[in-house]
Amino acid sequence: MNWDQIVGQQTLKTMLAKSISDNRVSHAQFFVGAYGYGTLALALAFARQIFARENEGSAPKVEHLNHLDLHFSFPVFKEKSSGLSSHFADEFRELVLENPYADNADWSNILQSENKQLTIYAEEIDAQNQRFSLKSYEGGSKVLIIWQADKMNIWAANKFLKFLEEPPKDTVIILTAESIDNVLPTILSRTQLVEIPRIDDAEIDAALQKHFDISEEKRREIVFQAQGDWNVAQKLVSAEDVNSEFQNLFVLWVREAFQVKKKPQYLKNIVIWARNIASWNREKQKNFLEYCADSFRLALLQNYGNADLVYRKIVTDGFKWDGFARYIHGANIEVILNEISEADYHLERNANPKIVWTDLGIKLSRYIHKSA
Repeated sequence: MNWDQIVGQQTLKTMLAKSISDNRVSHAQFFVGAYGYGTLALALAFARQIFARENEGSAPKVEHLNHLDLHFSFPVFKEKSSGLSSHFADEFRELVLENPYADNADWSNILQSENKQLTIYAEEIDAQNQRFSLKSYEGGSKVLIIWQADKMNIWAANKFLKFLEEPPKDTVIILTAESIDNVLPTILSRTQLVEIPRIDDAEIDAALQKHFDISEEKRREIVFQAQGDWNVAQKLVSAEDVNSEFQNLFVLWVREAFQVKKKPQYLKNIVIWARNIASWNREKQKNFLEYCADSFRLALLQNYGNADLVYRKIVTDGFKWDGFARYIHGANIEVILNEISEADYHLERNANPKIVWTDLGIKLSRYIHKSA
């Protein structure tokens, strides 16, 4: 990964490159921002530039993750009572080489660890301590990138704090996380914080034009939905089949909800609908929740005369988008979105999905008839 391969973030790239050329690289930096904004990609390009300044010939090894002085720690699940990142090095390398903008959900899917807690364990920090006590292979700096540093458990965090306070000579530590909420304040106080902002919409659009053959209308929709996240944008390009399924299930939900008021027997259909969705993996369920929330927000915009902001309408099987939009207004949008958020919260914490979806499905039948 080099600077030119990173989508947008020109100001930040210039600042980081200048800190290297001016020899003002802090021994510990914390890159914070959504991974789709380029958090890991920037860390890799930054490491490459550090190595290039010392030995230009060794820098390209970073692009293949083969540089012997570049080390990674990342969250894993325990395998045979061992929680070392090195046991999953091949999978991590595959993930990063394919998409350096990948996030925790992508990593979890590769490990097929949906119901397992991914963590950075204390023994992982011990292993890195041992590695960094040795001389560098290339004779220059050694770089440690800790991906998802907020996933350290308390024992790992305390051990890492000691490593951070007395790092070996010529060591550069780059921590990355989407949020610092779960990071020890003592670790934060010993690092230089680098906030990674969302990518400009124009840069997302330019990248889509460069990498994908899609229409201007489709690009506009993706840019709006991606919200500056290149990882999300790439997924949306190939999400047509999934969105078609989501659209059909959303329409079914709305239609059953309208019928329940006059015909309570339609509750049985909502229960069947809920059981169908509950059979999906958790990530797909959460994506559907986001699709539903987005559809309700767009319907609200439509109802309040902001049709120019409605980048996607549901037009399938006789579904009347304008008619549906009239039922989404200020008196019910907040409670609908809150219920969707609550469902997402409970799914994230491994609640029974059949109960979560049945509850959500039935509640819509009440809220959608609420008077404006």
